Amino acid sequence: MSQVFAAAGTHVLADLSGVAGELLTNPAAFDALLREAALAAGATILHSHFHSFGSGQGVTGVVLLAESHISIHTWPEAGFAAADIFMCGDCDPLAALAVLRERLRPGACAVRTVQRREQNN
Repeated sequence: MSQVFAAAGTHVLADLSGVAGELLTNPAAFDALLREAALAAGATILHSHFHSFGSGQGVTGVVLLAESHISIHTWPEAGFAAADIFMCGDCDPLAALAVLRERLRPGACAVRTVQRREQNN
């Protein structure tokens, strides 16, 4: 029996380094940024939640999408942010990443893209 696989979605993992530390500490700013990124990708926002680890400390948060999610975790002391963008359907996760790169202006951005798959028999 042969199996046919179809893409269920695209999962983009981005390591953004060399980011100014002061850009990596405000949970409200990240809520707005990830929402902007989701809309740029053509995604439907369902809910978001962001948490600060204290004044001048990192942020972790997620925007839940009808098409999956965008999440981020930051380390301002290292100028580093890890972003996770998973979208299905007609959404463009690389458009979301472009917004993050434009606003955060990392010195370097390492990107891994994985095609998530569902099995069709």
